[in-house]
Amino acid sequence: MTKKAWFILEDGTEFEGKMFGYDSETMGEAVFNTSMSGYQEVLTDPSYCGQIVTMTYPMIGNYGVNREDMESDMIQVAGFVVKEYSKTYSNFRATGSLGDFLKDGRIAAIEGIDTRMLTRHLRDKGAMRAGIFLDKKGAVDRLKSHPSMNGLDLASKVTCEEKYFFGDKVAGNPDIAVYDFGVKRNILRLLKASGFNVTVYPAKTPLKDVVADGAKGVFLSNGPGDPDAVDYAKVLVKDIAKEEIPCFGICLGHQILGLGLGGKTYKLKFGHRGGNQPVMNLPTEKVEITSQNHGFAVDMDSLKGNSDIEITHVNLNDKTVEGLRHKRLPIFSVQYHPEACPGPNDSQYLFDQFRKMIS
Repeated sequence: MTKKAWFILEDGTEFEGKMFGYDSETMGEAVFNTSMSGYQEVLTDPSYCGQIVTMTYPMIGNYGVNREDMESDMIQVAGFVVKEYSKTYSNFRATGSLGDFLKDGRIAAIEGIDTRMLTRHLRDKGAMRAGIFLDKKGAVDRLKSHPSMNGLDLASKVTCEEKYFFGDKVAGNPDIAVYDFGVKRNILRLLKASGFNVTVYPAKTPLKDVVADGAKGVFLSNGPGDPDAVDYAKVLVKDIAKEEIPCFGICLGHQILGLGLGGKTYKLKFGHRGGNQPVMNLPTEKVEITSQNHGFAVDMDSLKGNSDIEITHVNLNDKTVEGLRHKRLPIFSVQYHPEACPGPNDSQYLFDQFRKMIS
């Protein structure tokens, strides 16, 4: 029998629904994603660690799940919210249902929620703590004592425990070091396809260790949490700049680069999460349709005093920073996800750009 449940926000807003994932309660930061497909990639993206994700598309689950579309080895979200869960799925690639996938991953999920109303509320009030509860009593008090996303270093929670090689080594291909702050599997695939030998390192690995291993370049990955709390990564960026090693950052990696180069970051009201964000490439004046997933951004004004830093990409919805580069050093980054899968492929040229930097 399906259990009644409630999705409750820290401001006291309540939504009644039914459980369809693992039969438990959970708390996290409430956010929404506007993609029409790709729920399995969302669920397994480490950047969503600590968050309860609402899908704005009304029916979720109709194409099931499969092992090939995993962005990591496990479900990463704290919880999942949908308007309508489709128990029936149809896809020649599917190996199981979304509901069973969530149950196996011990992730609470709720359906029957007015996700349009919830999304409008989060847009008006901002992302906030929330939870899926089987009993409403004391829920708001529990939420107010739950840690907020501000000040949380979640990269150290999702990073790998020890270094590992991704794929086979190819003679003649340069070695690069991927710092795992919550790296998505498709980023590793595209780096490999771009002609690199890829070694993934734990987030707190000193730069001298990867240089000693022969790395000719450094990639700073995506990941969850507050970039300003990742103090060890800011030190890493300063070392990268000092050694003048080619470096490419995506998402959290972009924010970390901004901080390490003297800038600041701030929390967005409700973040950018979806596969439809328009970004202007300022040098080419071309518009890229991008996939995004972030709740923090680099403060553009904080970089104005640094003549070595150039803003290369800007979000056309809210004019936030979407890319930057160092004018003297081989360092660049983007806030969005050029590896998006599923999603637009407008920005995959960035991987080739990184490859050309490294002899």
